[in-house]
Amino acid sequence: MKLAIASGKGGTGKTTVATSLALSLCMQERVTLLDCDVEEPNCHLFLSSELKETEAVLVAIPVIDENKCDACGLCARTCQYKAIVSLKTKPLLFAEMCHGCGGCALVCPKGAISNGTREIGRVEHGRANGMHFAYGQLKVGEAMSPPLIRAVKRHAALHDGICIIDCPPGTACPMVTSVKDTDYILLVTEPTPFGLHDLTLAIETIRQLHIPFGVVVNRADIGDCRVREYCVRENIPLLLELPEDRRIAEANSRGGLAIMAVPELKAKFIELLSRIRGLLSTNACA
Repeated sequence: MKLAIASGKGGTGKTTVATSLALSLCMQERVTLLDCDVEEPNCHLFLSSELKETEAVLVAIPVIDENKCDACGLCARTCQYKAIVSLKTKPLLFAEMCHGCGGCALVCPKGAISNGTREIGRVEHGRANGMHFAYGQLKVGEAMSPPLIRAVKRHAALHDGICIIDCPPGTACPMVTSVKDTDYILLVTEPTPFGLHDLTLAIETIRQLHIPFGVVVNRADIGDCRVREYCVRENIPLLLELPEDRRIAEANSRGGLAIMAVPELKAKFIELLSRIRGLLSTNACA
C-alpha cells in the first residue's frame, strides 16, 4: 500500500501524522517513509536517521553550440515553456525553466543543440527508527520540484510493505506528483475557516485524480465544527481527530514525535490504518 499524507495548506500537521503513523506501524509492519516535501523536508528532524546514501538528481537541458547556431530562432518558437529566447541573436537559455523535452534539439536545422544535464537536488536515503527512509532536498533557486519528487518516490518500489509519503502542501504540481499512483490519500486539516477553505481546494484536485481519500483533523478541539459538517455533507470519511495537546507542541519544538509525548495516540494510528484498509476493501468489492 502507498499512502499519501497531503493537505491544502502548510502547517496543518502532515509531518506529525506521517511520522507518527510510520513509527506506530513499523513495529508490526514493514514501513517505508518518503519525505516528498523537497523544498523544505523535515521528517528527518524528528527521526533517528542513519542516511548513508546520497544520490544526485539530474534533469536534461539543451547545450547550445554557438559556432553552429545561425540565430534562426526556431528553437525559441518551439519551446512552450519560454526557456529559450532568441531575438535575432544567439539563443539565451533559462535552464531553470527548461522541462527537458528535447524539442529544441529536434527542430534545430543546424544541429547546434545537443542534450546535457544539470543537478537540481539530492536524495538522501537509509534507515530511520527501524524503517526505510528517504527524502529529497531541492537546490536553492530551482523552480521545478516534480523531477526530484519522482526520484524520491522511486524508493517506494525498492521495499515491500507500507509506503507513507509526506507530500508538499497545496494543490499545485508538487502535490499532484506526490499523490499520483498512490492507493489512498489522507488529507490533514485544522478546524478553522482557512483550513476548511484549503481542504475544499485539495479535495477538488484529488477528485479529478480518482484516488480514494479521507480526512484527518489536527487540533480538533479548537476552532469550529464546519470541517466535520462538510465531511458529513460530502460523504467524506473523517478518519481521525487529534487533540490540541500541549505535550505534542512541546515535543515538536524539541524535535520529538507526537506518539512519544502522548503514547495513547499510537493505538489511534494503528486503528487509522485498519480503517483505511477496510475502506479500500469495501471499494474493491463494490
